Amino acid sequence: MRLTPETVREEYDWVQERSGEVVPLINETRAHLGSQFGVDVDTLTDDAYTAAIDGVFADGDRAVNVAALVRLLRKLDVAGDYPGFVVDELLGRELAAMIAGEQPLRLLAEATFHVADVRTHGADTATAGTDDLDAALAAGVQTRVPGWPWQQTESPFAVE
Repeated sequence: MRLTPETVREEYDWVQERSGEVVPLINETRAHLGSQFGVDVDTLTDDAYTAAIDGVFADGDRAVNVAALVRLLRKLDVAGDYPGFVVDELLGRELAAMIAGEQPLRLLAEATFHVADVRTHGADTATAGTDDLDAALAAGVQTRVPGWPWQQTESPFAVE
């Protein structure tokens, strides 16, 4: 695989066009997690998704790596799927983390990837990696974008 600025742009466009599949998954994941933790979590709009992806791809160093993971997952298919289970999970988890940003959001996105991934299995997808790609986009963006009550206030652990 060869990555160029044009390749990154192609993957950016593809991810942006995926909002119709990813935003409902984000909101379903947020609702599920909110119910598990007893909190109300803001839903995400298509515009918020678009803005989050704009932010990810505005950082060229992050963009090239995100584009590479997106392209790998888009093309990844393994006969019978199960033998490829580890690699698509690994790539999906890393993509979610990369989209979310730095710690602790990175770790939260990795954990959230598995919650979103369970919701995408069996979806009508082109390749084995596509459901993991949707789950990664959902987990990364939902973690990156505010909406959780704990994100509304300053951390009480900051040392001044």
